Amino acid sequence: MHASRHIRRTLPLLFMVGSWLLLLPGCRKETAPEPVQPPTVIPLPPSGDGVYFDPVLAPYQTLSSYRFFTGVLKDQIPNSGVLPYEPITSLFSDYAKKKRFVWMPPGVKATYTGDHQVLGFPDGTVLIKTFYYDVVLPDNDRRIIETRLLFKRNGNWNFADYVWNADQTEAFLDLNGSNTPVAWLDDNGVQRNIQYRIPSAAECQTCHKVNFDPIPIGPKPQNLNSELLYEDGVRNQLEKWVEMGYLQSGYPSNITTTVRWDDAAQPLDLRVRSYLDMNCAHCHADERHCNYRPMRFAFNESEDLVNLGVCVPPDDPIAPEFTEIVARGNPARSMLHYRLTSTDETVRMPLLGRTIAHDEGAEMIRAWIASLPGTCP
Repeated sequence: MHASRHIRRTLPLLFMVGSWLLLLPGCRKETAPEPVQPPTVIPLPPSGDGVYFDPVLAPYQTLSSYRFFTGVLKDQIPNSGVLPYEPITSLFSDYAKKKRFVWMPPGVKATYTGDHQVLGFPDGTVLIKTFYYDVVLPDNDRRIIETRLLFKRNGNWNFADYVWNADQTEAFLDLNGSNTPVAWLDDNGVQRNIQYRIPSAAECQTCHKVNFDPIPIGPKPQNLNSELLYEDGVRNQLEKWVEMGYLQSGYPSNITTTVRWDDAAQPLDLRVRSYLDMNCAHCHADERHCNYRPMRFAFNESEDLVNLGVCVPPDDPIAPEFTEIVARGNPARSMLHYRLTSTDETVRMPLLGRTIAHDEGAEMIRAWIASLPGTCP
């Protein structure tokens, strides 16, 4: 694979998503206008205790209407049939913590389509992801920021984002995007302050798409073939999905699997490839937002160091000192390391989803670049 393979210029993309006309950013600098949320009137859910999801009526105006959780909403205790899951390596989102769940209607289940492919989810599937911070100042308590839904209707995935109120009693549908300040103590006891970005529909679409079709990113066998603690004990996640009736049995027993990026017991190159797969491959892949760039960061493609940009000249040089995307043994000359550490909106990568640098992830990338033997010609 060569850097000259993709020659399209960075241009804004204009197309329809539902009733919104969206102008999506290119891979570097453009920003998207905020779509206007259409008025929607949703009837009150019927009485009962189970999950209430009608794909014809969704999205509802409030998160509680779905009954995905029992008890106090902010405690995020899953209702019957709402299954927690967790990818082996998580996408970095300004150090936000996340809770993820999947729900499917009775009588349907997902199918295995490949180690590195998103599971073949049936209509009616809902993927639920809540973003929150612990030790939020001034009271050192937990603050939930948003809960994002991806739900499948008539073969197509749809976005719904719910922004939590200050009292943490309810979350309300809002696809317009907004910023909210967060100050918290990180895992090292250091105070951090950010303007957390709650994405708009256009921003969701930028990362979650193949061509112009919305898709999930994380729920692939390569990311789920690991153990997770459930209420009834530790189980392999894929086995648990089969047990729940959410995945057809018969998937391969030798799935090529990513590793935890921060597991020092794993080889450095596998940790780097797993990290770049989750944080970068959803854009840097064929038919994705940055497909014209030479890099291919998917885990199943990144054994080839050229796909990671090793000794590949950048096709949009920002400054002459960045001679390669990854310069063997030289992080200071590597565009990849610069983009991952920058907070400048015109050059930072990922393009969306972070406003500050992931210090620990960037240090791992720096150490990996420094460890690459030889020099680039």
